Amino acid sequence: MKILITGATGMVGQELVSQCHEKGYDVNFLTTSKNKLVSEPNYKGFYWNPEKKEIDLRSFEGVSAIINLAGSSISKRWTQQYKKQILASRVDSLDTLLLGIYQLQRHNIKIIATASATGIYPNSLSNYYTEEESSVDDGFLGMVVKKWEEKADEFKNIGLTVSKVRIGLVLSDKGGALPEMARPVKNYVGAAFGSGLQWQSWIHLSDLARIFLFVVDNEIGGVFNGVSPNPVTNSRLVKEIAKVMGRPLILPNIPRFAMKAILGEMSELLYTSQRVSSKAIEEEGFLFRYQNVCSALENIYGNRSNERSHNTTKDYVS
Repeated sequence: MKILITGATGMVGQELVSQCHEKGYDVNFLTTSKNKLVSEPNYKGFYWNPEKKEIDLRSFEGVSAIINLAGSSISKRWTQQYKKQILASRVDSLDTLLLGIYQLQRHNIKIIATASATGIYPNSLSNYYTEEESSVDDGFLGMVVKKWEEKADEFKNIGLTVSKVRIGLVLSDKGGALPEMARPVKNYVGAAFGSGLQWQSWIHLSDLARIFLFVVDNEIGGVFNGVSPNPVTNSRLVKEIAKVMGRPLILPNIPRFAMKAILGEMSELLYTSQRVSSKAIEEEGFLFRYQNVCSALENIYGNRSNERSHNTTKDYVS
């Protein structure tokens, strides 16, 4: 199998490429940076510019599936200009792929699996959201994800199966939110946000990549929540990070106004609550390797935590 991946050089993309190669799959990838182009037997890069709707049509050669991870990071301050970029980067990427396929005289592409986000669900401490939920959060992220998924559905018009993976909080030490949460904990200034009761629907990086390959391998269309079976509260997550790192939590929770002063509107990410179900992907036969946050964090930080416990003096001065 040959898979075309957008966003292949990012955190999720790199894990996905690694798992593709483990399965013996070839990977074509699209990048906006010409200095990232490589050409290896099982890993070839092609240039594209979604802003200008430019794409190298050779990237589609021999491809039977597309995995779309393209989109500007939401973990940057949300100025009005950057909010436009967050939306445009997602919609334009899908639009460029669609236009590219339209230009092909023939192709063997059967499915596109695209990233989406659990940010589509309304903020709630009590609701338990499945993919059948029809209400959409009335904030910025809800609007972005709705338009993102609507654009993805247009691939059905050219006969492709469309799979949308709504990604939650991705746990990895290679990037994303977890290192930012773990750093203050490591330095003895960690604390939960707000009440700490807000739900965090998380997933281990490895399991997320496996979900994308699972839907592609089995050509499964539909909406799937890319989250583990056991969401946790923010307070529980911070406590488990502290536990695996061998650190106490001594500070009071961080109030919302404090983070809003620092991060602006983006601070919503820290206080929004979305408890999300993984039942749909499990009913398709997917098995999670990391079902609880303890085992996930132990896999990510456990070895280093154990090493530190043997040399506390070095740890205090590091």
